[in-house]
Amino acid sequence: SGSRRLRSRRTTERMDFLGKGLGQAIDLLLSGDPLVYDAAGKSLAVSAAAVALAALFGIPLGAVLARVAFPGRTLVVALARAGMSIPTVLIGLLGWGILSRRGPLGAWELLYTPTAIVAGEFFLSLPIIMTWTHEAIRKLDHRVFETATTLGLPFTSRWRLYLAETRVAISLAMLTAFARCFTELGIAMMLGGNIKERTRTLATATALETSRGEFERGLAMSLILVAMGLVITLGLGLLNAPQRSESR
Repeated sequence: SGSRRLRSRRTTERMDFLGKGLGQAIDLLLSGDPLVYDAAGKSLAVSAAAVALAALFGIPLGAVLARVAFPGRTLVVALARAGMSIPTVLIGLLGWGILSRRGPLGAWELLYTPTAIVAGEFFLSLPIIMTWTHEAIRKLDHRVFETATTLGLPFTSRWRLYLAETRVAISLAMLTAFARCFTELGIAMMLGGNIKERTRTLATATALETSRGEFERGLAMSLILVAMGLVITLGLGLLNAPQRSESR
């Protein structure tokens, strides 16, 4: 009976620890803790920049893969699909090798800067946007292509039509890419260096604060990550809703 009471007391203490940590984390969020919100701002900025750049290149490349036949196209598509599952640590490692002082771009002194994180997350986002754009255009109703050909639309108008017809799928791809960038740790840690008020993102700050014993601050940052995940999931659901209703 004594051991049972001891186990019960320990369980209660552990639950109290979690409960107090959650309460303190919410207090930090409500009080506008500068460390928490600076990391959140950095995460938003670098993720948005990376996805915007990836969309700028990935959407046209995906469209070309879908509509232009050339030698090696199947290999490029396969590589793009494989790139969607590449570990972020590997991207960070390769980026570190390229941007370090002994690397080919070491003279640019980009390592441990926000630009380095954006570059790494660009290569994380690019395969996602390329592949989803390729798949969306490839699966378009054949009548879209027939209409464009029959009307004799010029090159630019034809591509605008394809992209307009696949805007939902492309938006889904961009949201998915943003979610991966916003929550990833490997690239931000290896290329950004987790420098306070410069390259510290939510993911790297959460790992650091928790290792320091600042559980409540790490939990506060994790709550922002969870909230952003919920927002993105809701956005994906809203974008998917018209497609689900059309398929019924």
